[in-house]
Amino acid sequence: MDRTSPLGAFLQARRARLSPDDVGLPRYGDRRRVPGLRREEVALLAGVSAGYYTRLEQGRQANASPEVLDALATALHLTAAERDHLRDLSSTPGHRTRAATPGGAETVSADLRTLLTTMGHVPALVVGRRNDVLAWNRSCHALLAAHLDFASTDDPGTRPNLTRLVFLDAPTRALYRDWPAKARAVVGNLRILTARNPGDAHLTALVTELRALSQEFTAFWDAHPVAPCGRDVYALVHPAVGELTVTQQTFDVPKEPHQSLVTFTAEPGSPSAAALAALDQVSAGAGSGRP
Repeated sequence: MDRTSPLGAFLQARRARLSPDDVGLPRYGDRRRVPGLRREEVALLAGVSAGYYTRLEQGRQANASPEVLDALATALHLTAAERDHLRDLSSTPGHRTRAATPGGAETVSADLRTLLTTMGHVPALVVGRRNDVLAWNRSCHALLAAHLDFASTDDPGTRPNLTRLVFLDAPTRALYRDWPAKARAVVGNLRILTARNPGDAHLTALVTELRALSQEFTAFWDAHPVAPCGRDVYALVHPAVGELTVTQQTFDVPKEPHQSLVTFTAEPGSPSAAALAALDQVSAGAGSGRP
């Protein structure tokens, strides 16, 4: 894990991506030993002392006020998602507005399972607070992970983890034509999950495992991307139906703040839609036990 605090690591990463030219500061012809802004420059832009900002970045400052966090977000040109992430990383309890992480194994309601089944031809899954697949329909299983047991989501001990699949599972990696874009998106979402659930030992173990087994994950993780899952378009190379392009959309589940419904669709009338329809027929046959 990071040697600095999560907040400090995020501030360092965002400071490194900016230059004096980006924020309207003079260079004075200096040669910089490291890329990005200096700590003193960030402090100047945010209206805080250099010592205070240094302590905050090094993890020696316990917390920061909402006003200071807003000033830092403005100084570092953070996006809306990154601003939320900065607040999540703050150690001040008052900054955390989301419900506390529930304990125990995650379960999917009967109504949500019915919805997955009713959606039928639309590939869909339910993902939990650790990016585990809690449930999926036959179409989604055929699209993303036909090489895995369909019933693997029923047991918390065998549930597929989407982050682990992207980095450690060869068939999943081969599925995405632009794998780096998918990997970065997955890490960006994982950063949000870990900030919202700082005491989750399973998430901590997942990050530790991936850092040990994947140099690519470590590189993405250390860059500290932050991006919530919303709407993404992915070009896939599927072993059964060939090339297709799908739109992935993520929706919050009412009354289950740590679960999301994820769907995959294609443009109506497109070759990708035809590929999804053909894949759905294959999955229907598998579900019925027909050869």
